Amino acid sequence: MPQSTESDTVWLTQDARDKLAAELADLKGPKRQEIIARISSARDEGDLKENGGYHSAREEQGKLEGQIAKLEDILRRAKVGGELPSDGSIAPGMKVTYKFVGDDDDEAEEFLLGAREMEDTTEGLKVYSPQSPLGGAIIGARQGDTVSYEAPTGKILEVVILDAAPFAD
Repeated sequence: MPQSTESDTVWLTQDARDKLAAELADLKGPKRQEIIARISSARDEGDLKENGGYHSAREEQGKLEGQIAKLEDILRRAKVGGELPSDGSIAPGMKVTYKFVGDDDDEAEEFLLGAREMEDTTEGLKVYSPQSPLGGAIIGARQGDTVSYEAPTGKILEVVILDAAPFAD
């Protein structure tokens, strides 16, 4: 198995990791058993060619197994909390306050640099992954730095970092 790199790491809070682990346990246990029972029941009805219930349950089983694989991968690559840089530079696990350069409304915005799977545990705080254009651009930046990045539309945007602090959930 290849060694995990920093860019492969999914930063999660303990709360987010616990929720994903509980969801995985539910999918691998009760949800998987329910679908297996539906497939078995539909199989007992006879001809599988025109058995809509059977085909529907098999399709649902495929989606469930895909979701299980996704959660297992996230949890395998997950890093919970950990040491943040002491030099003031931005790293995953930090809440970042920024403002777009040239934005006349002076509206500062905040987000958590971490895994998108954390969004339901951050009480409305946006979450950007380190692999996102903005997230990748600010890693290593410090308060007061101006960084630019290419938006998905191809437009080059500039932001000034107003603050960065460890996220506490």
